[in-house]
Amino acid sequence: MSENVDENKIRIHGSVEYITFRNEETGFTVLDVNSDGELVTVVGVLPMLTEGEEVYFSGRWDYHASFGKQFRAELCERRMPVSCEDWLNYLSSGVIKGIGPSTAAKIVEAFGEDTFDVLENNPRRLATIKGISLAKAEKISAAFRDQFAVREVMIALERYGMTASECLKTYKVFGASSAETIETNPYMLCSEGIGVNFERADAIASSLKNRPDSVFRTMAGVIHVMKHNLSNGHTCLPREKLLLPSSELLGVSEDEVESGIDMLLSKKQIVEVKLSGKKFLFLPNIYRAEKDAADHIKMILRFPPPKKSTLDDEIKAAEAKEHVVYEEKQRTAIKTAAEHGLLILTGGPGTGKTTTLKGIIRLFEDQGIDIVLAAPTGRAAKRMSEVTGREAKTIHRLLEVEWDESDHPRFRRNERNPIEAGAVILDELSMVDIYVFSSLLKALPMGCRLIMVGDSDQLPPVGAGNVLRDMISSSLLPVVRLTEVFRQAMESLIVTNAHKIVNGEMPDLTKKDRDFFFMERNSFAASKTVCDLCADRLPAAYGYDRLNDIQVLCPSRKGETGTNNLNRLLQARINPPSPDKKELNFKGRIFREGDKVMQIKNNYNIVWEKDDDNGVGIFNGDIGTIVDIDHRSSSMSVSFDGQKVTMGFEGAAELELAYAVTVHKSQGNEFEAVIMPAVAVVPQLSYRNLLYTAVTRAKTIMIIVGSAEQIRSMAINDRKSRRYSAMKYFLTDEYEEEQEQKYFFSDN
Repeated sequence: MSENVDENKIRIHGSVEYITFRNEETGFTVLDVNSDGELVTVVGVLPMLTEGEEVYFSGRWDYHASFGKQFRAELCERRMPVSCEDWLNYLSSGVIKGIGPSTAAKIVEAFGEDTFDVLENNPRRLATIKGISLAKAEKISAAFRDQFAVREVMIALERYGMTASECLKTYKVFGASSAETIETNPYMLCSEGIGVNFERADAIASSLKNRPDSVFRTMAGVIHVMKHNLSNGHTCLPREKLLLPSSELLGVSEDEVESGIDMLLSKKQIVEVKLSGKKFLFLPNIYRAEKDAADHIKMILRFPPPKKSTLDDEIKAAEAKEHVVYEEKQRTAIKTAAEHGLLILTGGPGTGKTTTLKGIIRLFEDQGIDIVLAAPTGRAAKRMSEVTGREAKTIHRLLEVEWDESDHPRFRRNERNPIEAGAVILDELSMVDIYVFSSLLKALPMGCRLIMVGDSDQLPPVGAGNVLRDMISSSLLPVVRLTEVFRQAMESLIVTNAHKIVNGEMPDLTKKDRDFFFMERNSFAASKTVCDLCADRLPAAYGYDRLNDIQVLCPSRKGETGTNNLNRLLQARINPPSPDKKELNFKGRIFREGDKVMQIKNNYNIVWEKDDDNGVGIFNGDIGTIVDIDHRSSSMSVSFDGQKVTMGFEGAAELELAYAVTVHKSQGNEFEAVIMPAVAVVPQLSYRNLLYTAVTRAKTIMIIVGSAEQIRSMAINDRKSRRYSAMKYFLTDEYEEEQEQKYFFSDN
């Protein structure tokens, strides 16, 4: 039997017929349920279910590429065995070691509805059954108590609307006392091991008869604010900056927030460090990531790779093979890479970063050094492969990403299992967040060279940290900044305007015969012009593919020229409704076969296939096309740069239309033609780095539609979005730990 709970959630009821698979560590289970005579495959974290139980499941229909239609359970409500028939089914399932169907029948026949009391409290009575010794009865009773301790915890926590996965995580953290612990302090559910958000924990607290101590709520609120700022890119916050937002969230005084912070420090749930005399607060895991990254860089500087003297003859040989003549700074970069083994190569478009990179690769190959190339995203890795003629991997694939039971990424390559390479060359460093960078450094073998390439004038990464700028500003690492724009690049107005923007100058908007165009429009006219250009004018004039060659980049998601509105308009123009195209309405959003979409959350579990290759993982920022929508199997197929994945309809929660994307989301990508609306940009997004990043995404044509005054205000505004990070200070030892905590933290 099934019923609709809400628009996208279904509730089914039935009895467990057969358990096909169970992972004892994670609780993930595949089982068959008899629901009104129909056998339904149910999957989910269902650790304590046994054959014969009657259960209510809440969740969604899903589709598995190999196993077909199945029900993905998010919640399950079970009944404790009550009747003799219930007990017989439960005990016959083999869930209690030492009890099979025959013994189960004897127990239920002997004790009837007293079976529970006998099994839990009276093993001596159990021993009166023929074939059960006292020793065996005590073992059965102990196994039963362990089994029901978990079940009772699960049932108690499910009353608060917790999923089976959350219940199991809670039990693993707090054991048999889980229910009592949560009733005393429901905010413990916000810990890393469980991951319930603050709002839900607050709702659970409000539902309790006895309200928990207010300091628990204050501490959880402070952590919540810190995590929110982490998602905004900050690795730390000045202590005083935390007071007001925490006070407003919690509705308490700043003095109470101060007390909560002190309590968190005493419990080592946050870290306090002095940077330039000011107190900064960190979450322990990101403190470790920044500190470890800085320590690894200092270790490479202290114990550099074996020095290789690079003769001019070797560079000349590389020039001959690459058919180029390097300018002075390019030669300096190549020699530094070879002799020091650590280098940051930076510079704007047209300054020869790619040429220099190819020279470094050529020299390393001539010296017999094994090289690995990597970039943050699939598209960036693909472009790196195209320009170097050598295989490049995403950092995640290089580090052989896996995922833990909480769906957090972990890497097989680390200090104990390092990358097999003599040199790692990393492109698009400006995109790399501190977690990924720290993980990469841990996986470098001793003596491995590290060459990092990036444009420090671009936007910082979507994730937390400011890796490239922090390392450059520390003045500790060898940095070569290429500044000379080559003659052939000077012919591109995209290149020359990008350099004008980064220097705070007004770009040239007057040319009509080059590769950079400006079209003056107000907000409402701008949106129509953008759609005309993308849907009709550029494809007609240049033969561009509307999905693959043209990308609209917006400063913001909101407003007339934001991604939300433009995606709606562009979908209607480029991929309108058709009887030949199936659609999915997911929470009011229409997805249609042929739509251009972007993955907006890392999914480490999803399997992809490409030609004869296959792998796992689609990542935040990957752009693809919906190939097929199948309502019979409740599934859809999406191709991400040829990597085809099949996902259930609930996977649409991790997709959004991508005819227009924000400039932030475009990092690491390059498009033949870029169209950017620049009018009525909100002040907090009207700054130089954003405009520069948008312009440098264009490979062949850049078109800005909007206001010249808006472009001027962005070009002259050098207010970089403020991002608090500490790697610079850790590199230069300009910090003081308030407490000698080092690496011994509690994550609870």
